[in-house]
Amino acid sequence: MLIKKIHHVAYRCKDAKETVEWYVKHLDMKFVLAIAENEVPSTKAPDPYMHVFLDAGQGNILAFFELPTRPPMDRDPNTPNWVQHLAMEVASLDILLATKQRLQAAGIDVIGPTDHTIFKSIYFFDPNGHRLELACNTGTPRMMQMLDEVKWDMLNEWAETRKAPQHARWMHDGSYSED
Repeated sequence: MLIKKIHHVAYRCKDAKETVEWYVKHLDMKFVLAIAENEVPSTKAPDPYMHVFLDAGQGNILAFFELPTRPPMDRDPNTPNWVQHLAMEVASLDILLATKQRLQAAGIDVIGPTDHTIFKSIYFFDPNGHRLELACNTGTPRMMQMLDEVKWDMLNEWAETRKAPQHARWMHDGSYSED
């Protein structure tokens, strides 16, 4: 079997209307669908919800559930804030920087741009506390080839040692050269 694409990714939200309005305003997403039920279709459990869907571009759908009868949402206290995030691609560094300015002008704290060598990105939180990343690709075909050549070696070494392999150290130490 080969997956065709991700149909949608769903997260929980505190307020469906606030969430839709925030993504429309700040990330220019289009609101495409709302579904509301008083029971879960798959389990038939009584659990009213509002399920909203936003167009994140290129057929990618970002969805949220508001669950008014459940305890307030919270983060996993054992997972650092920087780990769980949704990264979305933008077309250029100019768009990335302009979006950063727009977000900051709206009072949203933004980290970055952070240079990851093969892409640059900014980080911020939505009104539900979900960390978001906007990234623009900056890697060359040679960089991507170099990373492809060592991915299994890196993964296998990590599985044995649980220490960061140094096969792609050039991404972080400035030693990369196209030569």
